[in-house]
Amino acid sequence: MKYVATDQAAAAIGPYSQGVVSGDMFYSSGQIPLTPAGDIAGDTIGEQARQVFANLKAVLAEAGSSLDNVIKTTVFIKDMNDFAALNEIYASYFGDHKPARSTVEVARLPKDVKVEIEVIAKVK
Repeated sequence: MKYVATDQAAAAIGPYSQGVVSGDMFYSSGQIPLTPAGDIAGDTIGEQARQVFANLKAVLAEAGSSLDNVIKTTVFIKDMNDFAALNEIYASYFGDHKPARSTVEVARLPKDVKVEIEVIAKVK
């Protein structure tokens, strides 16, 4: 097992790693819209989702993977009224690749952000 850590994504804000590689699989921790400097990226679902994807791309790269190898995502969203806007951004990152996905509306997320996404991916 290998713990994944990169300074190209926000550092973990608790006692966990950004992700873990086990065998040929990568499991990310939930990524929220924190910049590598630790600031919340924007106020809108669009700004925040783009930062989440930047963080996901960085931890996937550090693990030896990419968005193209994602098998499953879990999306936590604070307000389902933002679902359509989030879907548009989500689709722009995955294109024709369509991993399995669950989306759950939650009452609150760390630092009161609007979205958190975790992924499971194959490692090259």
